[in-house]
Amino acid sequence: MKVFLITGASTGIGEASARHAVDAGYRVVLAARSKDKLAALAEDLGGPDVALAVTCDVTDFASQQAMAAAAIDHFGQIDVVFANAGVGASGAGTEAGNVDNWRDMVLTNVLGVTYTAKACLEHLTASRGHLLLTGSRAGRIILKGSVYGATKWAVAGYASNLREELNPRGIRVTLIEPGLTDTPFFDDAKPDGLTADDVARGVIYAVQQPESVNVGDVLITPMPR
Repeated sequence: MKVFLITGASTGIGEASARHAVDAGYRVVLAARSKDKLAALAEDLGGPDVALAVTCDVTDFASQQAMAAAAIDHFGQIDVVFANAGVGASGAGTEAGNVDNWRDMVLTNVLGVTYTAKACLEHLTASRGHLLLTGSRAGRIILKGSVYGATKWAVAGYASNLREELNPRGIRVTLIEPGLTDTPFFDDAKPDGLTADDVARGVIYAVQQPESVNVGDVLITPMPR
């Protein structure tokens, strides 16, 4: 049975993707900073035979290395990695932005993704696995002064560069680009947005394609209600 590791797994897109992965027959490794939420989710998904909860700070490479080691110790392999952890903007644009928030976004959304890829690369090479990265529609369009958008442009570029590096090894790389999504990522509800479940279906679609097929980009946007 294949193993699916997800960062930012405690809520939102990460949690929904974990549920879909288990339904599709994967065992899952759930990584995030929220220990209690992770433990409850792991138990709900079937306990230690199916789901492993690992507390991880994606901005700390040693923490990510420990995450990957825990997955290998528990399940013996890693077949799919979803680098999903992310931080949103606390203020619009540059003038209203907060510099501490910018630092958190760059460290989590950009550096954290590169750390996840680096920490899991050895194991994905062994399994000829699949690496998915959470980008955003904000990484395709111009948003006035948006530092958050810039981090997602960086993720989009990194995904393309990774694909060039890893495809010759048989490792698939997919960029997941949701539009506006109603998740705990935002302080206020987004009733006109996608649901986390909508995005998770896109994730599972990409990983369930034949191994001879790489879905490079999955852009998911809501339709008018």
